[in-house]
Amino acid sequence: MKSILVIAAHPDDEILGCAGTIAKHINAGDQVNTLILSEGVTSREVIRDREKAKDELSVLANAANKAGKILGVTSTNLECFPDNRMDSCDLLDVVKSIEASINTFIPEVIYTHHGGDLNIDHRVVHEAVMTACRPLPGHSVQSILFFEIPSSTEWQLPFSAPTFMPNWYVNITDTLHLKLEALMAYEAEMRDWPHPRSLRAVEYLSRWRGANVGVEAAEAFILGRRLAN
Repeated sequence: MKSILVIAAHPDDEILGCAGTIAKHINAGDQVNTLILSEGVTSREVIRDREKAKDELSVLANAANKAGKILGVTSTNLECFPDNRMDSCDLLDVVKSIEASINTFIPEVIYTHHGGDLNIDHRVVHEAVMTACRPLPGHSVQSILFFEIPSSTEWQLPFSAPTFMPNWYVNITDTLHLKLEALMAYEAEMRDWPHPRSLRAVEYLSRWRGANVGVEAAEAFILGRRLAN
């Protein structure tokens, strides 16, 4: 059994990025925990107000836990860094939060954001994960994989940041239905077709990534680091 840690910026990123792969790990007997760092929702107002948004935040937290249960994750852990304002936080505070989860779950594999996404929180989380996973002697993490998030990864201009060019694919033909079911738990966060964060678009992307490698459906990643024993 492997310990897997998924580190996401916002509630729903963990599902959009790698839910099919999460379900596949769980079906194989692995233990998966998720860490979601930013609260979501509060960036929709000019001034951040958690009290005003408390009902929406509660709905979002419930959706995260429901989505996790659909997939069978061991735990869903939510932090409260400010939504779409994580560049206003000390990077060290984000790193310390990630390190605490690494020390708790001792993961062999981490899935997290691509460093070239348009969303600033995704980029901060990417940098914080890489800092927390410095390859020191005895560190548990052997593999780090970066996922794509529809409506962020592909919206970044190719000359503004590193382009998402996957070199690692996971066949999710048998777990795609769980990914879509888990996304339905985030109904308030989803959009209508043809928005890239619609159920239809997410399924099309999974089918396209599958077609890239000759299977019915897949999730695509960039392999950041792999230590082979």
